[in-house]
Amino acid sequence: MNIVTKTNIREYPLLSRGKVRDIYEIDPQTLLIVTTDRMSAFDVIMAEPIPYKGVVLNQITLFWMQQCSDIAPNHLLETDVRDFPTALQPYAADLEGRAVVVRKCKPLPLECIVRGYLTGSGFKDYKATGSVCGHKLPAGLVDAHKLETPLFTPSTKAELGVHDENITLADARSRIGEGLVKKLQELSLAIYSRGRDMAADKGILVADTKFEFGLYDKQILLIDEVMTPDSSRFWSAAHYTPGISQPSFDKQYLRDWLISTGWDQTPPPPALPQEVIAETQKKYLEAYELLTGSALELP
Repeated sequence: MNIVTKTNIREYPLLSRGKVRDIYEIDPQTLLIVTTDRMSAFDVIMAEPIPYKGVVLNQITLFWMQQCSDIAPNHLLETDVRDFPTALQPYAADLEGRAVVVRKCKPLPLECIVRGYLTGSGFKDYKATGSVCGHKLPAGLVDAHKLETPLFTPSTKAELGVHDENITLADARSRIGEGLVKKLQELSLAIYSRGRDMAADKGILVADTKFEFGLYDKQILLIDEVMTPDSSRFWSAAHYTPGISQPSFDKQYLRDWLISTGWDQTPPPPALPQEVIAETQKKYLEAYELLTGSALELP
């Protein structure tokens, strides 16, 4: 198992190289998705990787997809590198633990965000308008306030290097249709609720998270990553205190460090010190171990 910042698989065409994932087309119906150790924050890719972060993200996603398969079918076909096509076997050390073979779907053009707590961009919107993506909220709420009912707040899916934009449900309906938005809302809230309750039993509060879905032969499939430290805010239930910054098991630690440097959130980012890299990796591993109840064996 190798640390991987960039793949170079010559046997199949590279379809995209995103902030974290490299995607190849195996055939017209099948993709290879490789979750690398690239680290992004504020939609900017850091110069230094977080070792084996991609393995942690992929394994957490596999855990949640299995736990929620009765709610939403997913795009997974193969998850063990030994079962991948023969042409991929020479790359096994780069793919082990971090790659999946999936059905090729048509990704829907929305990030399906669910907020169980008021924080981040949602709290900024609330302070400015009293609402979050069109959802009117009571006055006087503080940062990290637990919402009485989780909110479905979609956003756009921006191109690499461009920030996603929070939108209202009405805007989402105008983009993909009322029926599809309703179904995505139902699925997103159901998956979040399942994950929230399971994580709470392990001492983790899932403050918010985002899902992505795709269409395959008119069927909605859960794709990409699911309730990982990259796509979610994970807080310590034991130390939860509304009104302050919460101890977390996600990339918020890295975001906070970057903000402390005075960086303006445009490339190039500041170099990450070794202690920041090590602490970020530690938080990701803690999230995996708490959620799954098992340790992840890394080199």
